[in-house]
Amino acid sequence: MTLKACKKEEKMDREFQKKFKFEGSINVLTRMMVDPATTEKRGGAKNLPLRRGEILDVIQFTNQEQILCRNSQRRYGYVPQAVMLPL
Repeated sequence: MTLKACKKEEKMDREFQKKFKFEGSINVLTRMMVDPATTEKRGGAKNLPLRRGEILDVIQFTNQEQILCRNSQRRYGYVPQAVMLPL
C-alpha cells in the first residue's frame, strides 16, 4: 500500500468514527454475505448500499434489526440483519 492510500484510509476511518459516534479502534467481528435472493437497495444517509452476494465486514451488532458494516470500498453504514447470511 502506498503512503497516499494509507492516509486516505485513515481519513475515511476518522470520518466514520465521527459520523457514527464510534469510539475505540475499528475491529472486524466477522464477515457476512448479503442474501443473493434480496433486492438490491441504494444507500441512504447512514445505510450502506446492498448488492446481492456481497461480502461485508461486520463492525458492530447494534440491535436486533441492524448491523454496522463495511464494504469492499471501505464505506460504512447500517445493513438490515434480515438480509445477512453467515459465511
